[in-house]
Amino acid sequence: MIKELSELGKTIRAGKTESELVHDAIKKEPISIEVVIANDGSFREFQLVDNKLTDAEAITAKKGKARLLLDKAEEVLCYGGEKSKKKHELFLDKLSKYQELPELIPVMAFYKQNKVNGVETALEKFMSAFPDEKNRKGNIGFRIESEGNRIHEKAEILKKVIAVYETTQNALLSNSQKNCSVCGKSDYPAEDIPHGMIKRVPDGQSSGCALVSYNENAFESYDLKGNNNSSICTNCAKTYVEGLNWLLSAGNEISIKTKKGKDKKEFRYSNRKNFGSDTAMVFWTRKNKKVEEIDYLEAPNPADVARLIDAVASGTERDGRYLEPDQFYSCTLSGSAARIAVRDWIETSLFDFRRSIAEWFQDIAIAEYDRDSEITQTHYARLYDLARSCQRKNSDGSYDKDDPSLARVATNLWNAALRNTSPPWWILAKVIQRARLDGVTADRAALIKLILNRHISGGDIMITEKIMEGSRPVAYICGQIFAKLESIQYAALGDRNAGIRERYFTYAMTSPASAFGRLFNLNSKHFTKLKSDKPGLAVTLDKELQELCKDVDIYCFPSAFSLEQQGQFAIGYYHQRQLQFSGGK
Repeated sequence: MIKELSELGKTIRAGKTESELVHDAIKKEPISIEVVIANDGSFREFQLVDNKLTDAEAITAKKGKARLLLDKAEEVLCYGGEKSKKKHELFLDKLSKYQELPELIPVMAFYKQNKVNGVETALEKFMSAFPDEKNRKGNIGFRIESEGNRIHEKAEILKKVIAVYETTQNALLSNSQKNCSVCGKSDYPAEDIPHGMIKRVPDGQSSGCALVSYNENAFESYDLKGNNNSSICTNCAKTYVEGLNWLLSAGNEISIKTKKGKDKKEFRYSNRKNFGSDTAMVFWTRKNKKVEEIDYLEAPNPADVARLIDAVASGTERDGRYLEPDQFYSCTLSGSAARIAVRDWIETSLFDFRRSIAEWFQDIAIAEYDRDSEITQTHYARLYDLARSCQRKNSDGSYDKDDPSLARVATNLWNAALRNTSPPWWILAKVIQRARLDGVTADRAALIKLILNRHISGGDIMITEKIMEGSRPVAYICGQIFAKLESIQYAALGDRNAGIRERYFTYAMTSPASAFGRLFNLNSKHFTKLKSDKPGLAVTLDKELQELCKDVDIYCFPSAFSLEQQGQFAIGYYHQRQLQFSGGK
């Protein structure tokens, strides 16, 4: 995984223009405040900067370090008293290593020769000018009052930073010729330094999380210290961090319409999908090309899906685009304090990826009656909606954001969609639990169908998109019978606050023998009333019920249904309901 992330980082670098390329020793950093000083080091004023990015010394992690000429108020001004003293000393130590540069003469005077009019005055003004913590959190840089460029941006400063970096790298390389575990080369040293922080990880620290970090003795071996245990060279460390940061943040702002018809700006990620509040999935190809089929999982267009399924079935998907030696990658991430938890890793060819997507839609296809158009259509559920069909609800009907099942189900379904694998049985238990409480929706029926068919073994019967004819599982027929009994109750009594679905659905799904005894007893009463009020309809519904009952021995219902049979029951119930909505029997 790290190797492919590193290759992605190199691809991103290769796509940059010459003006965008930055040396490994230099990094774009935000700046919020300028300390404007005179040539003699005297403090003049603070100038606010609108969080612009500036070229500065690259530091992979701030712990125990300071950045040259650009840092927080604690480092630059010793803001915070004794607590910031150590940080301020680190900042001054860094300056002393570059003090021979003429560009730093005013800054050194600011801290030493003209200290009273310099740093002491600046700290006093800073405390009164920025009482709000939010406004003083950004980086602070230096600028001479008569000049336009900031001191840390001057060419001579940047050249010196690069020279020091390269000298350090060469020294490390000469002391160790160990090959990198990612690229297999010894062109760059493997150091015991943080590889860099990954930002925008769900549930992670706002300052970033580490993907690779050996920060305790228990993680170390073979007398290696810290990140030397990973044997990842400095170049691969930087490129994999750049690649993963790009995946988590790449996208663009689009305009969408709100429910009230107003235009609203929304950021749309291009290589990332969020699963709940604590999990995100990122994806890419080796050549970093867009694969449109990935969007089908979240916004399935029936026409596009039909074309994809036909192309795969006929073999025409083997066009030039997918004969290229390209691979599709996906990893699912969550934050865990300062670390990243990798929940899943997928690597597959583009050809197999496309075929898996086609088979996914075939397996989740379910018939649904559209009341507006009054026709039965094939429903292709969004992957996120399938996962949400398992999510717990609050008493007011809203989804419970604290239910962790959403991200877990979505991760497993994503894996099943791309690898053409079977989702775990616990998801079936979860969706059936929600079906008992909230009903069998099209999304729940599609998810149950997917799980049952992908776990099918010899002798089992495949669940179809529409109502099944001929040989059917007993549990499936029981679901159909329950739906017919429900329609008879509705015809006889109309809407009820608590009909047989609310009172007996779970009972019939788990213990059919005892449940259907009571249901048929109730049905006889409903039928008597219906026969009195609507004799023609009573005869029709009774014939339809008898037609269903002939395929199962109603005097010998099973005493209990297994989890798999409960899923068959739910599908039989759903199919029968959709058929009745459309005017069928």
